[in-house]
Order: sequence, then structure tokens, then C-alpha cells
Amino acid sequence: MTEYEPFVSLGLAAAAGLLIGLERERSAPEQSGDAFLGGARTHPLFALVGGVATLASRELGPLVLLTALLALVAFLVVNYHGDVQRDRGRGITSEAAFLLSFLLGALACTRGVVEPTSRRIFAVAGVAVVATFLLSAKPATHRLAHTLSREDMASALKFLIVAVVVLPLLPDRTFGPLDVLNPADVGRFMVLISAMSFVGYAGIRLLGPERGLGLTGVVGGLVSSTAVTLSMAGRARERAELAAPAAMAVVLASTIMFARVYAIVAVVNPALAPAVAFPMGAAAAGGLGASLWLWLRSRRAAGTGAPVPFTNPFELSAALKFALLFGVVLLGSKAAAVHLGPAGSYAAGVVAGATDVDAITLSMARLSGGQVAPQVAATTIFLGAASNTVVKAVMAAVLGGWGFGRRVVAALLGMLACGAAGVAVAWLA
Repeated sequence: MTEYEPFVSLGLAAAAGLLIGLERERSAPEQSGDAFLGGARTHPLFALVGGVATLASRELGPLVLLTALLALVAFLVVNYHGDVQRDRGRGITSEAAFLLSFLLGALACTRGVVEPTSRRIFAVAGVAVVATFLLSAKPATHRLAHTLSREDMASALKFLIVAVVVLPLLPDRTFGPLDVLNPADVGRFMVLISAMSFVGYAGIRLLGPERGLGLTGVVGGLVSSTAVTLSMAGRARERAELAAPAAMAVVLASTIMFARVYAIVAVVNPALAPAVAFPMGAAAAGGLGASLWLWLRSRRAAGTGAPVPFTNPFELSAALKFALLFGVVLLGSKAAAVHLGPAGSYAAGVVAGATDVDAITLSMARLSGGQVAPQVAATTIFLGAASNTVVKAVMAAVLGGWGFGRRVVAALLGMLACGAAGVAVAWLA
């Protein structure tokens, strides 16, 4: 393999440059006239220049690579200056793409930086793919930047300070009664839940309510299925013709909640994931079936109304409240498991799940395999999700009127029946 290494490296350099160049050439019609710098031929050529210069520098010294880089920079500066002189205002994205193609070519042929060769191949290919995605995602990223408010950005920055600066400083050991509270774990789980919720929040802000109630339910379920239920109940009471599509949005949001619970367990405690997969998967399957039935009933309904009022999950106060709630639920869950056995865990799941599914899910994932058996932990998590689902069914029936409420209650009870069957399978497996 060693004797073929230069050919593999040069091929990798050309492939990385070609990928970026193809995207740049595809974007050429959006650029004005001769402001287009180069595409599917020029980028791989410059990547090969970087690769060949790096190979030559192995014998002739780093001056060869530095000279090639300075020549590329000079070319880009002259070209950009000419565009400015001719009043062709534009950004420097194309210039940055050229520099990246050159540097990827150099990295592909560099030894001793990313080793072994297989890892270097993945590193160069990964950077090329990410760069190409960013270049092609200009409309979406610009739309997201204009959609997020100043308050959203401020909340995100405050949260990132906690996640990047404060979190690494938290002690990674247990404190307090029952020796169960670990500040580092609490902080990591807070970041995990907030990040998952922010994906849905950004999706809602980016897509907008005009995409339809079904999509609102799917994406909103990542943030808060309870918020979706409250909003849809009010909407169905105001407009009776929206009862079926609004009910579908609630059921879809609850379906996503069950899938989200499984995802959390799979990340935090993969050993518990198989036991949780049965009840969560069965409940989600029941939700999809109910959603399909409601969609068939609602195809003629139109209109979406006002957007669902979600709060930014990166809001620092909300994240800290969740951390506090998680600590309380974790302590209470362990106390119940130690002093009352499985019955205590089940009771903790029902009580905690009525207000927050994530907290009891994380608590059981943390305790499973120690004080709590995996089947007991999986059942407790399902009971927490079931308790939360019952609360939403009551909200729908009370706030949304009979036409909306009976659809939601029937669908959610069907989901719970499927989930209960999944619990039985988990115990028998």
C-alpha cells in the first residue's frame, strides 16, 4: 500500500476539489457574468496543485507549498480587486472555496498529521462533503438567519456559554443523599434535551405554520407535544372544521414524543434501548396508524391559523429549570426504588411523567442496571409517557370541544393500548 500512497492521495485531492467545484459550477447561473471564478475543472486543478506541492515539499522543503499557496492567494486578491474596481459587489465565498480546495489537496498528501491513511481519507472527504453542503445550503441558511430573532440568538449564546464554558468545570462525581446527584451528568443531560428540542424549534421557525398542521405536529413533537395539544385545542374550538386536522397534529406530536423518548434512552443508556424499543415502538406504530386515519378524514379541511407558541429551548432559565426538575426526579426515583421497590418506581413514573417525560426518562436510563432492573426501568418510562399522554387527552377533551376531544382521546388511548402490549412483550423477551 505504501508504494501506491501518492496516487491514492492525489486521487483523494482531485475528488475533494471536484465535489466542491461541481457545486460552484451548479451555482454559476446565480452569479453575475464573469464574476464566476471556476467550477468542476478549476477546483480539482487547484486541489492537485496543493497535493503536488505537498509531495514535492517532502524532498524540497516547505517553501514549495508556501509558494503555491501565495500564488493562489495573489490570484484571488487580484481577481477580487478587479471585481471591486468594476463595482461588482459580492462576498468572498468563492475565494474561500478555492482556498479550501487547495488546502484539502495539501492535507490529502500530508503525512504525520492525520494517520493512518484511512483516517486521513475520511477526514478530507468529510470536510469536502460538509463544505459542499454549506455552499449549497445558502438559501436555507439565509432564511434561518432572518427567521431567528435577536432574542433567539441571545438565548442560544447564553446557553452555549453554559454548555461550553461552565459544563466542563462541573465536578464529575456524585453528591447528596443516596449518592445519586452528579452535577456533570445533570449538565450533560440538560444540554442533550435542549439541543434535541432546539432542532424542532428551529424547524418550526424555518418552515412556518403555512406548511400545514401535520408538519407542525411532527416538528412540534420534538419541542413540546403538550404545547401542540394546547394550541390545537384552542384552534379546533374556534373552527370546528379543523377538528380532524388539529387532532392529527396532536397525535403526530405524541407519536414523535414516543420516538424521542427512545432516542434519549439510546443515547444515554444503549443497554436499556432494546427493552424500551418494544413499548415505544408499539405506541409510535399505533400513533402512525391513528394519524393516517385522521389524515384521510381531514384532507378537505383547509387553513392553519396562528402558529403554535413555542418558547426557545435554549432559553437559559428554561434549561436551568429542567436541570432542577431532573435532579428532583432522579433523587425521588432512586428513593422510591430503594425504599418501595418496583412499585415505587412505577409510582414515580406516573407522577413525574404528568409534568415532564424527559426527566423521568433520563432518571430511569441513569438508574437502570443498578438499583433498577432494565424491565422495571422500561416499564417506568412507558408509564411516564402514558401519564403525560393521559394529561394531553384530558386537555384535548376539556379545551377543544367534543368533536376534537373524542378524536384525540380515541387515538391516544389506542396508542397507549399498543404501548401496553409492547410492555408485555418486553417482559416476556
